[in-house]
Amino acid sequence: MIDISAIIVNWNTKRLLMDCIHSIINETKEYKIEIIVVDNCSADGSPEEVKQKFPEVKLIVNDRNLGFSKANNIGIRKSTGKYICLVNSDIKVLAGCLDRMCGYMDKHPAIGMLGPKAYNKDFVLQHTCREFPTLWSLMCQASFLTNLFPASKLFKDSFMTYFDHNTVRRIEALSGCFLMVRRTALDEVGLLDEKFFIYAEDVDWCKRFYKAGWDIVFYPEAEIIHYGSASSSAAPVRFILEMLKANFQYWEKYHGRVSQFLHILINIYHSLIRIKVLFVSSLISKAIRGKYKLKLNEHVARLKWIVTNKIYKKSLLLE
Repeated sequence: MIDISAIIVNWNTKRLLMDCIHSIINETKEYKIEIIVVDNCSADGSPEEVKQKFPEVKLIVNDRNLGFSKANNIGIRKSTGKYICLVNSDIKVLAGCLDRMCGYMDKHPAIGMLGPKAYNKDFVLQHTCREFPTLWSLMCQASFLTNLFPASKLFKDSFMTYFDHNTVRRIEALSGCFLMVRRTALDEVGLLDEKFFIYAEDVDWCKRFYKAGWDIVFYPEAEIIHYGSASSSAAPVRFILEMLKANFQYWEKYHGRVSQFLHILINIYHSLIRIKVLFVSSLISKAIRGKYKLKLNEHVARLKWIVTNKIYKKSLLLE
């Protein structure tokens, strides 16, 4: 019987994908594992490289980019493990990570979802523990209060920056870069919501596990490196807009009209204040002008998307 099904969705991250698969195989010794790679029509030779270097890996090649949720669901349906582990292609599994997670899940049957401790490539901690977003947490982020008081529980955003990530802890949500899910819990809660193309699908999934009564637990005894932005770095503005769209989808799924309206206003304020700060900063110093140009473009694109998709279209519906 397969203990762990590791599912990796890939889109044009060949080098990182090879390292990811290699680390999973090398660092999983106590439990039987299958690796399933779902490739979203990569153009960098990723599928061919998987076939050549890892013939034991189950490879599924889509004829187009189906997005993160749908591709993972395809892999989940083909999996047979007692536990399903969603693994980003830009992950390196550290010593005994999956073995420790599987062993901990075996001992704690109330856990539906488990996440490891994550580091950046320079071994700086990544804050992967989250709380479900609220209007207040969004406002704190928009107003820079989270940046000014990163250790404050009052002025926090959804990321638990006040938590040192050194102890086992039940939480509300985990980053989707690396998640281990119990098969029986998955059968109850269901697959990822495919309406989310990319981003916010992890928070939505956690919300559903949480509402169903399953424990969501952060487990720092297991560790990974998450390089981050492997696919999005090639088209940052596009992915910023994908993230914005997903966040609105999540908000509309779980909140009423008044809350949705306030959510729009906070997002407008978020971009307006940053456009002003970035523009003034670029005028003051030529040295940082190029550095801030991309960020400025991102927030202008965000604002344009909100106005055209959330204000103009809604106003047409009211006519």
